[in-house]
Amino acid sequence: MIRPERALRGLALSCVAAVSLAGCVGEIGDGDSGDDTHTSSDALCVVDTPLRRMTRFEYNNTVRDLLGDTTHPADRLPPEEEIKGFDNQAAALTVSDLLAEQYMKVSEDVATRATADIAKLVPDCDPATAGDDACATEFIAKFGTKAFRRPITADEQARYLALFDGALADPDMGTFAVGLELVIEAMLQSPEFLYRPEFGVEKPVIADVVRLNDWEIASKLSFMLWNSMPDDELFTAAEAGKLETKAQIEEQARRMLKDDRARDAIWNFHQQWLGVTHLDSISKDTTVYPEFSDAVTPLWSEELREFTESVVVDGDGKLSTLLTAPYSYMNADLAALYGQDVTGPAPTGSEFEKVSLDPNRRAGILTQGAVLATLAKGNRTSPVYRGKFVREQLLCEALPLPPANLVIVPPDLDPNKTTREQFEEIGKNPDCSSCHTLMNPIGFGFEHYDAIGLWRDTQNDKPIDASGEIIGSDDVNGTFDGAVELADQLVGSEEVAHCVASQWFRFSYNRTVTADDQCNVDAINEKFAASDYDIRELLVALTQTDTFLYRHQVVSSGGQP
Repeated sequence: MIRPERALRGLALSCVAAVSLAGCVGEIGDGDSGDDTHTSSDALCVVDTPLRRMTRFEYNNTVRDLLGDTTHPADRLPPEEEIKGFDNQAAALTVSDLLAEQYMKVSEDVATRATADIAKLVPDCDPATAGDDACATEFIAKFGTKAFRRPITADEQARYLALFDGALADPDMGTFAVGLELVIEAMLQSPEFLYRPEFGVEKPVIADVVRLNDWEIASKLSFMLWNSMPDDELFTAAEAGKLETKAQIEEQARRMLKDDRARDAIWNFHQQWLGVTHLDSISKDTTVYPEFSDAVTPLWSEELREFTESVVVDGDGKLSTLLTAPYSYMNADLAALYGQDVTGPAPTGSEFEKVSLDPNRRAGILTQGAVLATLAKGNRTSPVYRGKFVREQLLCEALPLPPANLVIVPPDLDPNKTTREQFEEIGKNPDCSSCHTLMNPIGFGFEHYDAIGLWRDTQNDKPIDASGEIIGSDDVNGTFDGAVELADQLVGSEEVAHCVASQWFRFSYNRTVTADDQCNVDAINEKFAASDYDIRELLVALTQTDTFLYRHQVVSSGGQP
């Protein structure tokens, strides 16, 4: 039963509006000295991110860190709309009336679990001796500061205490636990919890540009690197004013990248960038691929996660390793599926272990089963999907749309032709050639891998031709034979490195890259290159840009800041 007082309906969720301003402003600070002193001869590049709502992934992580709730309550919410593959883009993170109602239901469940053990929830205050109001006041101040990721105001304190007192005054509800339950429900529906507002300090550094305050910096760091709320060390640093300089922020970023929570965020990025978020829902025709079953997809997912974390978190962090490493992580079942591609000792149990792979057949993420199976049809490979993936995700090229009146009918399986032969015929169609000449020759390089990522030398008794070619790129044009050679070719490309940096930019800043971002992008790319394309250094660089530290001053509807 939903109580009439519950949650104050998110304290006016519908009143939240996004602010989106952009632009580069000149003549102040680069901050390289560490003290962020700005002079009139320096330049500052500021592009604002619109107001951002938590994603389901971030909500789950945040209630885990806030209340120890590991039940993934936000999984019952509808999935976010994806923009160019990412589900955390501010432009799509709106709240409908239906979603607001679902937030209410989720918050009720979370609050009920949280108040099941009051002694654990309020360990330092006994209401029997200190009094209900005294303990509630202490809880609201501490919990509110963490939930809102900034000090709670006196007005907020009074409103939540009034909600608590209202519960105690009701003869049908009046217990300390129910009062706190209502407070938690209301806070978890508040825009201050669900959104990440950034207003900055009151005094502009120049014109209408303000620096974010320390609490906002703490949240920006934690949601970027952990996809969750700040920890106690970040809160302490914010309270003490120790997130003022780039050096202080960098120190925290490097600490945070060593925390296990960074693994969650890094895996979240790679799942979305590589397009495998729905891997568990793919299906294959088992008459064509009898080795496939629903038990295979979680193994592919675990392999990709173990591999990306081993490179980015535990290994050398290099983009080149991510693209070309001749090893992976498997258990006995997955190693058996890969067969002869696993060289040396194979795992014998259910635990995932590092395995060596045939360097002539396997190279990094491009030849892993999760990626290859996703970029394929249920009964055949897809040179189009695979070539399109390289163009869009590794070269960041926007492919032209097919003609509006074009009816696309995939060819039926032909037992007398290879997939390549069939798609070469499609590519000759004048209506299709402009796109397919950009995609198909790249996709053909993956033809040694069938629709579940297994190596094959022949198809329909014909030898596989995996020769491919990239055309129309900035610096990676040329022919190659097979995906391993393709990976080596991509590693030497500045265009690929810049694309990967821009993918991380969009994921970390929750928005697209704009023309006004060029000054930020140039700084990030310069530091990425100087680190020999170490992804960890790229993430640190993303915390050092002007657009990370500043925003344009928020102006109210009345025209006053």
